[in-house]
Amino acid sequence: MARRHRMVKASPATVWAVLSDGTRYADWVVGTASSRPVSGEWPKVGAALEYEVQLGPVHLTNETVVRHCEPGTLLELEAKAGALGTARISLQLRPWGDHCLVMVDEHPLHGAAGTLHNFGVEAVIQLRHRAMLARLARVCEEEQAHPTSTAATSGGGARHA
Repeated sequence: MARRHRMVKASPATVWAVLSDGTRYADWVVGTASSRPVSGEWPKVGAALEYEVQLGPVHLTNETVVRHCEPGTLLELEAKAGALGTARISLQLRPWGDHCLVMVDEHPLHGAAGTLHNFGVEAVIQLRHRAMLARLARVCEEEQAHPTSTAATSGGGARHA
């Protein structure tokens, strides 16, 4: 089970605002080229968004569904990756002074990812989490520093990638 954490120099409210905007998923999720809500009201339980992964000339469309949500503190997702299977991804936020401690926990549920899960796969997930949390921190810290440059001028859907 891959677990990683990062201190984000932004308030938990700012981090939650980014996580709870389904149009910004591609801003912080590594490997995602674009995203858009497809059902429900993100991040309510059952809401889904579609995201595109680009691997050279190949474009894959996948879906992520909200499985559990405690607004402001916890978002649990099921990421569906076609033949690779599905994974549970949990993002937990904790206030830490003026900042936010973000903890991510991911493990495969079904499909090839679950069957082939081993030390090597775990290492790749750890590297992905490190990059994902760095991207999330950058997006949130920019948002904290310049709140009117994104949400106020574009409805929260601005891209920072």
